Amino acid sequence: MGRIRISDAAALVSVSDDTVRRWVEQGRLTALRDDAGAQVVDGAELAALLVDSGKELDRLDTGLGRRSARNHLTGIVTKVVSDTVMSQVELQCGPYRVVSLVSTEAVRELGLAPGSVATAIIKATSVSVEAAR
Repeated sequence: MGRIRISDAAALVSVSDDTVRRWVEQGRLTALRDDAGAQVVDGAELAALLVDSGKELDRLDTGLGRRSARNHLTGIVTKVVSDTVMSQVELQCGPYRVVSLVSTEAVRELGLAPGSVATAIIKATSVSVEAAR
């Protein structure tokens, strides 16, 4: 069982330490003590909470319905740089900055501009994973 200190858990999910403590107070997470007496949470329990929270956030995704791409992040458009053919669109999706190159025609048709809500749909043939030491 991976145990994660409250401050580390907060940093991993981009929330404050107080938010993680509130989750403990609300019964959404169980707090334990490590050998040094610091409060920790179970990594698997934190992951389950995030999955459930992600399902709640999926309601923001206003797509037409089901899609084959499993990885989609809804966020706010922060920047659009366009020329006559292509545009670079930047979104802030929670703690993640996503950059996409799309046609300028698509940007116009979708009404993408800073401040608009959009969903980045990520379909990749290769994904690398790095684990902590």
